[in-house]
Amino acid sequence: MSSDTFTSELAQFASVEQQVDTNTNLKTLISLTQDGQQSTDMSLVGKTAVATTSELPLQNSSSSVSFNTTTEEPIAIAVSDSNGNVVKTAELTSTVGTNTWTWDGTSDSGAQLSDGSYNIAVQTADTSGNTSDVPFTVTGTVTGVTRNGSSIYVNMGDSTIDMSDVNSFSDTSSASTTSTSSTSSDSSSTSS
Repeated sequence: MSSDTFTSELAQFASVEQQVDTNTNLKTLISLTQDGQQSTDMSLVGKTAVATTSELPLQNSSSSVSFNTTTEEPIAIAVSDSNGNVVKTAELTSTVGTNTWTWDGTSDSGAQLSDGSYNIAVQTADTSGNTSDVPFTVTGTVTGVTRNGSSIYVNMGDSTIDMSDVNSFSDTSSASTTSTSSTSSDSSSTSS
């Protein structure tokens, strides 16, 4: 083998070895970054989260939904359990602006349901009877943060919400002081 060929092959081996080392170091760096992100995200535990999701966390027999309307309009709310059975319905008239509906965890029959993850739908109807979905957010207390692959999830009791669906976090104490009003499970919405 000529010295030129030998030198060229040595350079190629060195380049491959550097690429292997670089890939190993990148994997380590990514893992450390993800672990650091999860540690940072754990500081969210105990905070109040507002998320755009149909998953409704019932925590301590309470959950809250907010939506905006530009006019007073009829609103229908349906809460269903994990089997898809509707357990709570509410009909109300919204006010202009932000509306909040708070559920105390009682079913339509008056039974107290256990804390857990429920699903919610909010709709309105026009004068012709055509229904349409109303965009809404749910509010809950963060009880944990989990990672599955590259995705991070916020736990609110038994509800698991993708971090990308969370709009904001706030301290529980400040969230309660900035809330101007709430409603019982059977009362109409309020404006804040």
